[in-house]
Amino acid sequence: MKRHIINSDASLVDALKMLNALSGEAMTLMVTDSGGKLLGTLTDGDIRRGLISGLQPESLVSEAMNKRFSYLRGDKDDIVRLRDCRRQGISLLPRIDTNGILVDLIDSAKTKSLLPLDAIVMAGGKGERLRPLTLTTPKPLLRVGGKSIIDYNIDSLRAHGVKKITVTVNYLAETIENHFAGSDDVTCIREDYPLGTIGAASLIEHACGGATIVMNSDLLTSISFEEMYMRHVSEEADITIAAIPYNLSVPYAILSTDGVRVAGIEEKPSYSYYANAGIYIISNDLLAALPKNERTDATDLIEQAIGQGRKVVYFPISGVWIDIGTHADYKHACELMSHREHMTL
Repeated sequence: MKRHIINSDASLVDALKMLNALSGEAMTLMVTDSGGKLLGTLTDGDIRRGLISGLQPESLVSEAMNKRFSYLRGDKDDIVRLRDCRRQGISLLPRIDTNGILVDLIDSAKTKSLLPLDAIVMAGGKGERLRPLTLTTPKPLLRVGGKSIIDYNIDSLRAHGVKKITVTVNYLAETIENHFAGSDDVTCIREDYPLGTIGAASLIEHACGGATIVMNSDLLTSISFEEMYMRHVSEEADITIAAIPYNLSVPYAILSTDGVRVAGIEEKPSYSYYANAGIYIISNDLLAALPKNERTDATDLIEQAIGQGRKVVYFPISGVWIDIGTHADYKHACELMSHREHMTL
């Protein structure tokens, strides 16, 4: 962050030297006073306009800076504001505290969102259908396109602003723990025995209020966690389930019957459904109520929530979604990621 901060009594020449050193980064400087209060922003365009208007190279940056800058206030992550700034082409967005002190810089090119969510990534499965590949390597660490499967998901969560990620492990747990050793934002928690597709969430402390992303670790997907979260909030949902379209074509003529009487016939009909994609946003109070150390599948929690009258909605995924469960799935994922320069995960 320091490379982007310049004191208000620096000269325009000083600013140009700093901007020149930022080659390949967001070409914007934050102008602060001696106490760290943000006074304005400065680009090479601001300097050029200042020189045209009569400023000299030795003039202070405070004379050329843009005083009407966009920012985020305090610790409140404003998702909509970040989206608006990205659309406006603002590459570097400052966050200031209640006193106007610069506390952080958000690179809108690298940060897809600023979700106020934690995440749980389920990585305890044995991956038996992928043996012998998974005899010594847990499925989440199988490499696709030169990168472990789970790392695509961790990187996507980070890019969406998720700062606390818990990975639940069981099979070959130490291998995954070693993989994330030294990470500041990823913590591994072991299941003593398999707890189902969501039971391990009972081992984690959940903040009062809010929600958590829970997802399988063996997915490759281009899902927008931001759009899913916006659906969750707008619907005031307790659980939002990511879903993928699933089409079923019947190769026969299907009879509609009333007792033994044929009421109609439909030739080779097709049916469209939505299938569970293994990604959820779940209210923390539901996760906190999970029974401790008992096997619980995500479908159990969902059915229970529906039975209690809680609001459960779905979010359709548009884009890539691959559940790497078989050798054919793994081969498909590897082929897809060999052309990843043409796609974004």
